[in-house]
Amino acid sequence: MLKLHHAPNSRAGRILWLLEELELPYKLNSMKFHPSDLKSDEHRSRHPLGRIPVLEDGDITIYESGAIVEYILTKHAPGKLKPEVNDDAYPHYLQWFHYCEGMVMPPMNTIVVHTIILPEDRRDQTVLGQAQRLLSKALVPINGTLKDKEYLIGDFSAADIMLGHALYMSNRLNCVTDDLSNIKDYISRIEGRPSFQKAINT
Repeated sequence: MLKLHHAPNSRAGRILWLLEELELPYKLNSMKFHPSDLKSDEHRSRHPLGRIPVLEDGDITIYESGAIVEYILTKHAPGKLKPEVNDDAYPHYLQWFHYCEGMVMPPMNTIVVHTIILPEDRRDQTVLGQAQRLLSKALVPINGTLKDKEYLIGDFSAADIMLGHALYMSNRLNCVTDDLSNIKDYISRIEGRPSFQKAINT
C-alpha cells in the first residue's frame, strides 16, 4: 500500500488531495511541520533534505511533489486525470502542471520566508516586494486562461492539483488580488471539492 509522509500547510497536501480524488488506498504518516520531525535522522533517511512530501510504494521511495503526482498517475491510475498524448489539451496540461513550480512557487516561497519564517529583524522588504511583484505577474496568464473555463484545461486534471493548490496557498497569503476574479472563482471551485476539503483539513 502507498504510504505518504505528510505535514499540514505544505506541498504534501497536493499528494493527499490526489490520492483522495483517485480513491486510492494509502497510509498516512502525519508529521509536524517542524525541524523536530522533518530534520530527524529517521526522516532524513527518506528525504536527504528533510522535506515533504515523501511517498513510499513498497521498496520505492520518491520525493518532489510533481514527480510523485506523475508516478501515481502512471503506475496506479493510468488514463486518469490527464489527457492522452495526442489530445489537443495535452500540451496545455503539461504547461500548467509545470508552471506551478517554475513560475508560481519560487516567488511564493520567498514571500513565506520574509513574512512568516524569518524573525522580523531578518526580513528584507526589498526582497519581499520583488517576490510579490513576480508572483503578481505570474498569476496574470493563469487568470486569462481561466476565462470561460471551469478548470485549467477544461476538465479537472492533475494540473489543477499542482497549480490549484499553489493558487489556494497564494490566496491565503493575500497575494491573489480582487482583479484576478477568474482565479478567485477557480479557487472557490477547488475549495468546494470534497477531496480537497479532506486533504487540506488533515
